[in-house]
Amino acid sequence: MSSRIAVVGTGYVGLTSAAALAHLGHDVVGIDIDANKVEGLQRGELPILEHGLDELVAEGVDAGRLRFTTDGVAAVVDRQFIFLCVPTPQGADGAADLSYIQEAARTLGPHLASDSVVVNKSTVPVGSARVVAAELRRDDVSVVSNPEFLREGSAVADFLNPDRVVIGSDDRAAAMATAELYSSLNAPIMITDPASAETIKYASNAFLATKLSFINAVAAVCEAVGADVADVVTGMGYDTRIGPEFLRPGPGWGGSCFPKDTQAMVRIAADAGYDFGLLKGVVEVNDQQFDRVVDKIRRGAGGTLEGATVAIWGLTFKARTDDLRDSPAIEVASRLLAAGASVTAYDPTVEPGDESKAVPDGVRVVGDPLQASTDAAVLAVMTEWDQFRWVDLHRVAKAMTGDAVIDGRNLLNPTEVRAAGLSYDGIGRS
Repeated sequence: MSSRIAVVGTGYVGLTSAAALAHLGHDVVGIDIDANKVEGLQRGELPILEHGLDELVAEGVDAGRLRFTTDGVAAVVDRQFIFLCVPTPQGADGAADLSYIQEAARTLGPHLASDSVVVNKSTVPVGSARVVAAELRRDDVSVVSNPEFLREGSAVADFLNPDRVVIGSDDRAAAMATAELYSSLNAPIMITDPASAETIKYASNAFLATKLSFINAVAAVCEAVGADVADVVTGMGYDTRIGPEFLRPGPGWGGSCFPKDTQAMVRIAADAGYDFGLLKGVVEVNDQQFDRVVDKIRRGAGGTLEGATVAIWGLTFKARTDDLRDSPAIEVASRLLAAGASVTAYDPTVEPGDESKAVPDGVRVVGDPLQASTDAAVLAVMTEWDQFRWVDLHRVAKAMTGDAVIDGRNLLNPTEVRAAGLSYDGIGRS
């Protein structure tokens, strides 16, 4: 059954949710305060890179099931469901900033239809459902927590083929009505209380970050004892209690979710009187991983970074996205600059001279991997873009002044790197 839905916010989560809900047959209007973005979306121009999302938006717009507007008040008056997909950035103390979600609830609350349902899709601290309800000041409007579990680069697939749909509400009828929106999906639907739903989101991301920090620590042990982390991961992954997912070592984890959500989880626990020492350790290990990668680059440069030229392949926090938020590559580049290195970088999603991107001052962005490698003492692979596998390493070796390749993603074939006359240093590889 088709429902009338408003999605407040057309960022990464909001735009994916709006387009996917329209794909499921619902009548969806996306709301954003940025008029230029709204006009672009109506023309099919997306502000983010996300696999398959442009086709899904175009499908919804062409079918008349998806439109966008800046007039939130007019858009919500006849909507049965209002999804809040606004930012909840991390504050200086690690707590999530709820000001955007509170402002949306205050602004739209008086104009909502009676018996409508406000759905928290944003990642929010435990207790936020009550905060939103208080801002709405409407006894005839229900609030539901429906956390998102979308991975950048595969968000469309994650929405349409989810592992689970989690819905939290003290109003059973509102929870069941929200569940009906997803009834065409082949996925388990879990209905619980708001606090549990909100905790599930944070706990899930915290656990995944824990797996990543764990395998990076194991990679350090592998280097120390002469083991190969690739074989260790394969052997661990065969154990069904462990599984192979999120056991790929790298330069550290980042992005829009893990850093923010782990810190928020630590803060939520502290506010409730629990010292989450384990998760603090996970964050600390991640910070150490950045230093370990910088140390590898320093050794590759001959022991000092002062005056050394370093080439970086990849700036986004992972491949198949243009997101630079809390990217390990950006963090490592910043530390290299602070140590006196010159940094030249290439990323397929970052145009040379594009100052709108969060690239540190001092990083020179160029138009291809070979140009980035020219005159470099060290080449560091920082994002797992597949195209890096096929770069002619013999040409790279001729362009570089040094011979050190630091493969922060274990992306390249060590034999091929060495055959080109370069040295190879991966993460946890013998």
